[in-house]
Amino acid sequence: MKLKVSQNQKQKLSSTLRSWLPILQSDLDSLPEVIEPFVEANPFIQIRVGNEKPDTKFAKKSFFKELSKNSVSSTIEALTISKKSLFETLYEQITHPLFPTEISQNIAYEIIKNIDNEGYFEKEALSWIAKKFDVDKDKVNKIRERFAYLEPLGIGAVDFKEAFLFQLENIELEDELYEFTKKLINEFEFIESYSKDRQFRDALKVIKKFTNPPAIDFLENKLQAIPDIFVYDNRGVIEVTLNDAYYPEIIIDTDGLDEKHVFVASKIKDAKDLVDALEMRKATLYKIGLMIVEYQYDFFFGEAIKPMKLKDIADDLKRNTSTISRAISGKYLSCGRGIIPLKNFFTTAVEENISNSTIKEYMCELVKYENHKEPLNDVKILALIEKKFQVKMVRRTITKYRKEFNIAGSSERKKLYFLKN
Repeated sequence: MKLKVSQNQKQKLSSTLRSWLPILQSDLDSLPEVIEPFVEANPFIQIRVGNEKPDTKFAKKSFFKELSKNSVSSTIEALTISKKSLFETLYEQITHPLFPTEISQNIAYEIIKNIDNEGYFEKEALSWIAKKFDVDKDKVNKIRERFAYLEPLGIGAVDFKEAFLFQLENIELEDELYEFTKKLINEFEFIESYSKDRQFRDALKVIKKFTNPPAIDFLENKLQAIPDIFVYDNRGVIEVTLNDAYYPEIIIDTDGLDEKHVFVASKIKDAKDLVDALEMRKATLYKIGLMIVEYQYDFFFGEAIKPMKLKDIADDLKRNTSTISRAISGKYLSCGRGIIPLKNFFTTAVEENISNSTIKEYMCELVKYENHKEPLNDVKILALIEKKFQVKMVRRTITKYRKEFNIAGSSERKKLYFLKN
């Protein structure tokens, strides 16, 4: 008898878990889409979508955005009207006369798949695209270069120089200014050496109007992060709540039904399992929020994030590390310091009580207030970090951190500072 009860409990838990894991892993914005197949398969349930979004946006900032503010402001109206993604926008443009043959169109579609969120083509894909269509790399590259005439301008370039050249092709300039501007772009590393040329100021004005990165308008409109967890400072007391208002509501309609009928009973059970799965998601994320506040309490009062491992939370919640990893994937926490990805709270220690998050934060501060005429290279940043925190690190770690924040190298930053003046 006990064995039968145990088996029934295990069966019930398994059916709930089948719903729970994909629901746990999805972010709030895509949660209705994850639930939709369960709704479509069940005639007795309906879904009411939540709609509470915060005003604050979370977006990864690029060092190059400073060169493109005019472009962003000029497209705000368009962004509020059009909801098309970058890839939808590009797919619609793969037509005659730029792509007249079926193979050129198919190659163009494949190129689109290898354009990153900033609008740059991942040039490592050139070889395997050529192999896939049994053509040489030059043919693929020539098709990619036709992207110079697509919107947004600069899309499909391999780097910012080529993106500028793509955009240069789409404006009308006198021949002499065109050639000089092209020269400045190609020799961007040595741009200061041309500052005394009579065409320099005019060429610089042209370059400053270019959008960089090419898809910045889509980055701005890409996604407003919806936090699962809110953390409030209520007169010195930290409170944790869930974004309940944004959760979809599952409505089970059994009016006039014989709930003892096998089919009806089965579907009602499925519906209840779905409700249980949503509640399990909420409970798990609420507990994670509480644990983050417990481990990172000082962070919410202005201090740096402390070293913290997934295993710490998993052990306390008696869950697998993989389950906690799924739970925090793509999830955000909103607090007085902004909207923060949950994964940011799980850092590794560089030394005892010093997290890599603290190191990264300090590195960003160094770059923010550096001398624009003599930007700090990675070696100098490393020396300053080692001195401040009394830790031993290697230069390539600093380079890795810098790239993670889309911060250009010192020589490139120097050119960009020069362009901004």
